[in-house]
Amino acid sequence: MHARSRRALTMRSGVAGVALCLALLAASVLSPLRAEEPALQGDAVAYAAEGDRLFVFLAATKTEAEGRAMEDEIWRFWMRAPDQEAAALMDRAMERRRTYDFAGAVEILDRLVAIAPGWAEAWNQRATVRFLQEDYEGSLADIRETLDREPRHFGAMAGMAIILLRQGRAELAQATLHRAVAIHPWLRERSLIVVVPGKDI
Repeated sequence: MHARSRRALTMRSGVAGVALCLALLAASVLSPLRAEEPALQGDAVAYAAEGDRLFVFLAATKTEAEGRAMEDEIWRFWMRAPDQEAAALMDRAMERRRTYDFAGAVEILDRLVAIAPGWAEAWNQRATVRFLQEDYEGSLADIRETLDREPRHFGAMAGMAIILLRQGRAELAQATLHRAVAIHPWLRERSLIVVVPGKDI
């Protein structure tokens, strides 16, 4: 990588923190419903088919506004719990996070991934809280678990890229961002991609 590109990545890594804060605010708005009316996944086959349709629609969006609307739908889809117990734990964890009780949130999310290990968003939310605790390796481990369960999770990829930038692993961060943008062309964090003259994003 050229020195000019490395300098650009260093400058942009500072912007990454702001980008993540915006993403976290969005995640707070998209928290699961209260335990008394949980949004559940339902039938596994139907749930998977719905996810496939949402990503087809996302790829077909023509404007940023359309892309943002589909992104919101996908976050709501990801936040659907497998059962009411998992929904209640997620709700409690999000409340702890909103009040900056990150240790309390992680404790609840530890229980959540134990009872619902197949739910990708349980791992992703613990990755988010671990990032806020500056536990970057723990966050990366949870992001990998998220992507094992939902390989299209552009939010997890964006979070991984931001951590990699903070760790000075710029080339891997760029590769991760390109993967995320291939799935979600309107991803906010696409602004962190360093454009090399003569190459497409």
